[in-house]
Amino acid sequence: MEISFFSEKLFEIKGFPVSNTIFMSWIAMAFLTGMSLFVKSRLRAVPGKLQNLVEALLEGMESFMTTVTGDRQKTKRFFPLVATFFLFILISNWMGILPGVGSIGLLEGHGEDRALIPLFRSTNSDINMTLALAVVSVIAIQIFGVSFVGFTKYFSKFVSFKGPIQFFTGVLELIAEVAKIISFSFRLFGNIFAGEVLLVVIFFLVPLIVPLPFMVLEIFVGFVQALVFSMLTVVFLTVATQKEH
Repeated sequence: MEISFFSEKLFEIKGFPVSNTIFMSWIAMAFLTGMSLFVKSRLRAVPGKLQNLVEALLEGMESFMTTVTGDRQKTKRFFPLVATFFLFILISNWMGILPGVGSIGLLEGHGEDRALIPLFRSTNSDINMTLALAVVSVIAIQIFGVSFVGFTKYFSKFVSFKGPIQFFTGVLELIAEVAKIISFSFRLFGNIFAGEVLLVVIFFLVPLIVPLPFMVLEIFVGFVQALVFSMLTVVFLTVATQKEH
């Protein structure tokens, strides 16, 4: 049994390395795209059971977001981004506990140096993936902030020469924005990677029945982490788009 902190490269596409975590992210995106097209093809004026379920879920998510933003119009603007974060992270986390993930792969090396290169590995157990999600989230926060408040007024909270206190406060605000990237990425990565290690150790020690409660726990943790990431994005978006700072 070997636990690798880094994702493993599977192949290259024109010099671009494709790791097992990137490969899993493509599968997650393909699944979400396929489900979206399937639901779209079944939309009817008189909704069926599937359409009712999807509409209920989306309306529930929208209502929950509105309790945070306090503005339905803001919610409609934020919803596509936040819902995409939530669904992608949720599906990626849940796919990470499917049978075969981390255990099916290719053997490389010879003798005692032989090592298993997993074909599938939980997407968010790669710090590069969670860092990319965090960067997208923080950049989106700045874009929405500028669009709601205005370029000059929004960035004046980071750079102000009205006085030493205002200047120091701006520096703290800038540090806080950078800290969001670190907080977002390491929170998600840490929880998912720790869960992956826990499941590997439990399956190695006791491969039958005992791991089931831990898998149920990881399902719950995967949901909570997707919810935390998306709701923190909503909170930061709401704060950034308030005209009175």
